[in-house]
Amino acid sequence: MKKFIAALVVFFSISIFAYSTELPNGYKNIQLGMTFEQVKEILDNDITFGYRGDRDISLLPGENRILIQTNPNRHGFSFLDECYFQFYDGKLYIITINMNQEKMDHYSVFSTLTKKYGNPNALNPKKSTWENSKVIMALERPLALKYTDKIVADQIKNQALVDKTAMEKIREQFLEGL
Repeated sequence: MKKFIAALVVFFSISIFAYSTELPNGYKNIQLGMTFEQVKEILDNDITFGYRGDRDISLLPGENRILIQTNPNRHGFSFLDECYFQFYDGKLYIITINMNQEKMDHYSVFSTLTKKYGNPNALNPKKSTWENSKVIMALERPLALKYTDKIVADQIKNQALVDKTAMEKIREQFLEGL
């Protein structure tokens, strides 16, 4: 009986450590938390992303938000279709990689991620999510891989809740004044 329990403990220990609990902090050389200028420089020097310079940059509604949108598949040889790099306060906090569905499939990407990082923390028909204290990595349908800085996303979410509550108070005051 002791041997069986010892074997079971060893099996589960190996199973737990067989997967990397450390999720990637980005794609290729582009990492969450990088500055806008750092990301632009990497995009300039890596043809994988199809970056065309400043014309790929947009300002998003809201304070301190910038988006870089690239089209790597413009030349027809990339596994990537479109890529989005979202910044908040000058730091990269979301990377979205849309993959070319003619050259890549959801099952292959899902299988690879599961093999590398274990089963997802959350799974539904629209997306599979792996998460740790710093990064949320989501494989979304039809075929997009999204890396999110969890700390920044939570901060933005909390600010939105505070703003909504303040707006609700102002609305109530307005209605009371009618």
